[in-house]
Amino acid sequence: MAKFVAIEGLIGVGKTSLCRLLENERKARLVLEPCDDNPFLASFYADPERFAFPAQMYYLASRFSQQMNLRQLDLFSDLIISDYLWEKDRLFAEETLVGHEMDLYDRFSGLLQGAIETPDFVIFLDSPTEVVRGRIAKRNREGESVIEAEYLDSLRERYYALWARYKAAPVYVIDTSEIHYVDSQEDKNYILSMIDGWLKGEPIPGAPRAYQPPTHQLSMFG
Repeated sequence: MAKFVAIEGLIGVGKTSLCRLLENERKARLVLEPCDDNPFLASFYADPERFAFPAQMYYLASRFSQQMNLRQLDLFSDLIISDYLWEKDRLFAEETLVGHEMDLYDRFSGLLQGAIETPDFVIFLDSPTEVVRGRIAKRNREGESVIEAEYLDSLRERYYALWARYKAAPVYVIDTSEIHYVDSQEDKNYILSMIDGWLKGEPIPGAPRAYQPPTHQLSMFG
């Protein structure tokens, strides 16, 4: 049976780069969210209140379609890598939807939840907001230039709130401002060894342990 790993993180932290590295070096089959195909995305960044619901529902439908393909990939692959976790979709919905739109989203999402595959583990890539914004500016993608620091900070908080209550699989947090696997062969070899160790159930020395929320988060979400 194939191993299934979900890689998560804010925009610009290196998710796609890590996915491509695993594709090239470990022959992984990739499931990449179709962010460039969302016809509402640029409009959402410019006017979130107006375009949040269609953008979110487009993502929900696209992600569900991709998740249904995981069982087929399982027949032909030893390793499947996704650059998102299914539960991430509601995390974004919580950030942008309110009232009846949130209720309608929950109705649709709840109908689909039971068919979703659970990963063997999750890798959460994180970096300070100023590093993330610098990378966003460098890649200069349409619509992303208007993303504000406050939005990134709020989204990061929601991610860690999700990890505090997520019990389906281990979550490993990696600070990508400290490991440069895009342009350093040494760092590339290190992160591959780290992931190999988790896949084998034999973590290498120095590898992050499964995320445990701070005590104050345990009291809030436990």
